[in-house]
Amino acid sequence: MTSIVNGRLILPDDEGNFKICAGKVLNFDEKIFSISDSAEGEIFDAENNFVAPGFINVHIHGCAGADTMDDDLNALKKMREFLPTAGVTSFLPTTMTMSLEKISAALTRIRRHQKISHGAKILGAHLEGPFISKKYNGAQDEKFIIPADFAFVEKFSDVIKIVTVAPEEISFDFIDRCREKNIVVSIGHSAATYEIAAAAIERGAKHVTHLFNAQSPLHHRKPGVVGAALDTDAVVEIIADNVHVHPVAQRLAQKIKPRSQIVLITDSIRACGLGDGLSELGGQKVFVNGNFATLEDGTLVGSVATLNNVLKNFCANTGLDIASGVELVTKNPAVELKIFDSVGSLEVGKVADITIFDDDFNVRQTFINGESISRQKIRRCS
Repeated sequence: MTSIVNGRLILPDDEGNFKICAGKVLNFDEKIFSISDSAEGEIFDAENNFVAPGFINVHIHGCAGADTMDDDLNALKKMREFLPTAGVTSFLPTTMTMSLEKISAALTRIRRHQKISHGAKILGAHLEGPFISKKYNGAQDEKFIIPADFAFVEKFSDVIKIVTVAPEEISFDFIDRCREKNIVVSIGHSAATYEIAAAAIERGAKHVTHLFNAQSPLHHRKPGVVGAALDTDAVVEIIADNVHVHPVAQRLAQKIKPRSQIVLITDSIRACGLGDGLSELGGQKVFVNGNFATLEDGTLVGSVATLNNVLKNFCANTGLDIASGVELVTKNPAVELKIFDSVGSLEVGKVADITIFDDDFNVRQTFINGESISRQKIRRCS
């Protein structure tokens, strides 16, 4: 058993809104068994840092030199080991638009890793493409873009948790069939008009992949995918690295959308955590300079941001308080993936996935299933 003391716990209030609660002790083994005034096990001193639920990243291609598409079981292992340093306790490795053979191999590797308990937990996969638009392919290789194939998705329905599609390129019964398998259908890499996107959202495609990026933009006469995302109850992803989405656009989205309909993501690539230089994405050369990662032709690709820094940026840009901001990387993705009964908040009976971070959002400690990634600060209760 472990007890976290001297922390500013981020806990849900009676309405479910996250608030900061000082003076309480979090007691847990694999699950949280009490939130009280006294310690009941080994002591971890949080040193007045924030104690939050473990972060959940639903859109990440890679980090630490590894990528979801790598034909190497150690790639996912590297990602699992790196992500807790950014506070991430569970995630969805995200595929690229490549051949179905390579995507199948990636999903098979993810299936295997779902059963491994070491490091950040793999909840399943985010299938980003190949059922997208060539007009808004972004960094996805257009030669592999194909019509939506539910038979392919169905083979991996135990693995795929989110699938990104261009609604103008699919039959809407694809949405129905995915929903029957509890797969979240997301609109992304799409040239859809407002009318088509809104109709798809109404049908059940209630998620939007990296809002503002690789989709028909908001125009006062043609509202596009962005207009539909902001005008409906769709959950929107935002890459708040201040490169993919300007701080003003982040602020506008936060003012328009209810807090419960925003999920922060990184969309990070293998270069995340490695610094400047030459990298790779989907077989394409990537050039990294600071926070920018681009293809040879200058096309912006995924980010090199970590989720703790994305959270920091979004709170700074929008004025959202820290406790509320934490909901966007914990509660909201857990609710959407229908796992909020076990993770996503610090409540008795839930899994002890915990992230401790300071006022500058630096991660100080991460617990996964109650186990610390570093035991040096834990002492015996006297």
